[in-house]
Amino acid sequence: MKKLYQTGAAVMAAAVLFTGAYQYRSHKLQSELANQILRFHVIANSDTKADQELKLKVRDEIGAYLGKELADVGDLEECEQAVSARLAQIENCAREVIAKEGYDYTAEAMIGEVDFPKKTYGNYTFPKGNYRALKVVIGSGRGENWWCVMYPNLCFSGSVYEVIDENSQKELQAVLTEEEYAEIMAEGEIKVRFKYLEAVLEKVRKLMDGQ
Repeated sequence: MKKLYQTGAAVMAAAVLFTGAYQYRSHKLQSELANQILRFHVIANSDTKADQELKLKVRDEIGAYLGKELADVGDLEECEQAVSARLAQIENCAREVIAKEGYDYTAEAMIGEVDFPKKTYGNYTFPKGNYRALKVVIGSGRGENWWCVMYPNLCFSGSVYEVIDENSQKELQAVLTEEEYAEIMAEGEIKVRFKYLEAVLEKVRKLMDGQ
C-alpha cells in the first residue's frame, strides 16, 4: 500500500509539472500569436437553426467582399487599416443579407480585442486569450459564433472555409516563426495527451482511495 501511495504521489506530482508547463507554453504562444494575426468573428442573433444559417450567409457575403478588398495587403497593419476603413461597407453587406432573408436584425461591425476560447481551425489550434478581431454582431448577438483568421489569410482563399489550402498554409508560415508554426500544429496533440493524463490520474486517485 505504501508503494502504491508513493507511485500515486509521483504520478500526481508529474501531472502538476506537466500542467504548469503546458499552461505556460500556451500563454506564451498566445501572446506571440496575438501580435501577428487578425481574426474574423461573426456572432449569430441566437442559436435557432434559422439564425445560425443566417450567420453563415452573412459570413459568406462579407467573405466574398473582403476576399477581393484584402487580396493585396502586405502585412498585419495594412490589413487592419483596410478593414477599419471598410466597416460601414461590411455592415451594409450584413444588413443586405439579413433583409434579403426576411429579418430586421441590426448588424454591427467593429475591430477590437476579443476573448477567444481555445479554437481549432483545420490542423491548427490557437490557444485561448485576447486577440484583435473584426467582430460582426447580428441582432442581439446571443448565438454561437463562427471564426477564422483574417490575417494571414485563412478565411477567403476558397469557398470551403474549414479547409486550409496550401497557399494559406504558406501565408501562415511566412508570418510566424518556425517554432510558433510548429506549436500551433502541436497544440492538438498536446490536448489529446492532456486528456489521457487526466484519465490516468483519475484511475490513480481511485486506487489510492481504495475504490
